[in-house]
Amino acid sequence: MANVRLSPGDTAPDFTLTDADGKKHKLKDYRGRTVILYAYPAAMTPGCTKQACDFRDNFARLTDAGYVVLGLSPDSEAKLAKFRDRDNVPFPLLSDPDKSVLTAYGAFGEKQMYGKTVTGVIRSTFVIDPKGKLTKAMYGVKATGHVERLLRDLEV
Repeated sequence: MANVRLSPGDTAPDFTLTDADGKKHKLKDYRGRTVILYAYPAAMTPGCTKQACDFRDNFARLTDAGYVVLGLSPDSEAKLAKFRDRDNVPFPLLSDPDKSVLTAYGAFGEKQMYGKTVTGVIRSTFVIDPKGKLTKAMYGVKATGHVERLLRDLEV
């Protein structure tokens, strides 16, 4: 099964998802702002914690530059709340338990893990412009060093 892959210039798939507190977030509510949506496999795992903490540690730089940061995973709201509270994550962590949004973004499907083909969340980052178009679609990013690279790419 081939994974969908989005590219810069594509319209970002719309979504309505809940965060760790059950609050609804609709992509269209962020029109007029630039959104960084990053998809990660599982809250509270070492790599995902490192990535969330990198976004947390650079959150002020990103928000000062006008970016909204949203995390996306298939985790339950309760697990996301625990993750947010444990690691002081200052941005919404969105729950996609049926993986429909992850799939629409091409961030769920076949990937290589330890030399085997498995199906799961593909660590990805998307930058969505104020009109809802993708300016970046990065797949298979590394948990470590990715945020620093993104900051350089965005000239933040």
